[in-house]
Amino acid sequence: MSASGLLAFTLAACTSGGQAGPPSPQTESLGPVGPVPNGLDKFYSQSLTWGDCAPYATSADARSSFGEKDLQCARLTVPLDYTKPTGTTITLGLLRRKATGDRIGSLVINPGGPGASGMESAAGLVPQIAGNALGQRFDLVGFDPRGIGASQPEVKCLTDAERDQQRTENLDTDGTPAGVAKEEAEQKDFAAKCAQRTQYGDAMLANIGTRDVAKDMDVMRSALGDKKLTYLGYSYGTRIGSTYAEDFPGNVRALVLDGAVDPQQDAVQSLVAQGQGFGKAFDQFATWCAAQQACALGSDAGAAVKNFQNLVRPLIDFPVQLADGRKLSYDDASIAAVQALYQQQLWQPLNTGLTELTRQRGETLMKLADLYNERDGQGHYATTQDVFTAVRCVDDPPVTDQKVILQGQKEYEQAAPFLNDGRAPSDARDACAFWPVPNTTKPHEPNAPGLPPTLVISTTNDPATPYQAGVNLAKALKSSLLTFNGTQHTVFLQGNACVDKAGTDYLVDGTLPAVGARC
Repeated sequence: MSASGLLAFTLAACTSGGQAGPPSPQTESLGPVGPVPNGLDKFYSQSLTWGDCAPYATSADARSSFGEKDLQCARLTVPLDYTKPTGTTITLGLLRRKATGDRIGSLVINPGGPGASGMESAAGLVPQIAGNALGQRFDLVGFDPRGIGASQPEVKCLTDAERDQQRTENLDTDGTPAGVAKEEAEQKDFAAKCAQRTQYGDAMLANIGTRDVAKDMDVMRSALGDKKLTYLGYSYGTRIGSTYAEDFPGNVRALVLDGAVDPQQDAVQSLVAQGQGFGKAFDQFATWCAAQQACALGSDAGAAVKNFQNLVRPLIDFPVQLADGRKLSYDDASIAAVQALYQQQLWQPLNTGLTELTRQRGETLMKLADLYNERDGQGHYATTQDVFTAVRCVDDPPVTDQKVILQGQKEYEQAAPFLNDGRAPSDARDACAFWPVPNTTKPHEPNAPGLPPTLVISTTNDPATPYQAGVNLAKALKSSLLTFNGTQHTVFLQGNACVDKAGTDYLVDGTLPAVGARC
């Protein structure tokens, strides 16, 4: 899950009232800077025309935040296929908030996903950095990776109606032969639709992965006029960062990698590790809930898993009808709980939603599920889930051995028993088993000789990217490790003074925290 998913449950949109109008376009020619790979001169030396961000907005959140007076947006052109630099090109959306003081360079950020918008994330971070050293010394730059958001073309697999329908079917609860066959047919159909509905089809899907995003970032670095890259990556963004470090170690100035994806885990190992993270986070939620005046799961935290199952399992056969005509399914209730476990601020809404469910109401749980799935009030979905699958299918080898799949499902349910639906686990293959193009990378230990000192931040009870993943990434990159004692997914620039100071000191002047540092 992305850092952009770490939103307050209710969000009041604010716009600047003092802006006279959109900024006039401004063209900058700052590249090429640093080494230029063979055949890529025109990309590394390209000019960027910065102007109004409103045309780049692809969501309600973006439309409300992109109008801020200090933001500028531009398009970066990159090859669709880096092995064919004279062939088809695509564009990436960039958003910038310029430094207000003695500029060091650009701070490029990625919020994770894969599939999350870096432009929206950067706009959301402006209030956190505007008055501190990061805002003074760095241009804050967010980009939508290839296929995402304002970048063109966009990966598109399902329509809004198809996504709504998919959420009502509970297919992954049915481990019978008929259920597995139906689930695999849907996964095969999804893969086919991704190729059919995405411009450039198989060629776009074959070049959507982290391998290519890292190359795009180096083109961006040069076009921005930075000899060295300063980068902040959250969650999956840490994989982009470690891939860049491998490919371009000499082009790195500083990397902060927060909420690390373990670089060596395969898809099944990653699933089980994430299950362990969510299982621990649920136990902490249960302890918190039991101490409240009214807890939907009761006052005995030890019974919370069973009570949660008793509440949500009936939804498999009897979804709750909502006032807007939609139905809360078992999958929606489960994903609502998962969304709430990303940060403690959503624990109270989860308790409220579960309390409502005892009265056959599902509005709050559906809001949480919609937040996870990025469905807005008009029923429109962001393409995050489509891109998530597309990137995963080329970043990792597909898992086709159904015995391995079944074992992984069993281990996941053991690690996160609150998500055990009470039915036989399914060995259905996912969309990656039917993907129309082969994977382009695979999990491995990063090797980045000559990489300058970097910083990994890992949270002890991170539900989505468990703490040990950060330990492993720091060891592989020979990075400093900063440990945050908490229960949430990622932490830097989210209000913890200790973590924010350590990360800022490193980014500004290269000062790393002491060995074994904790916040």
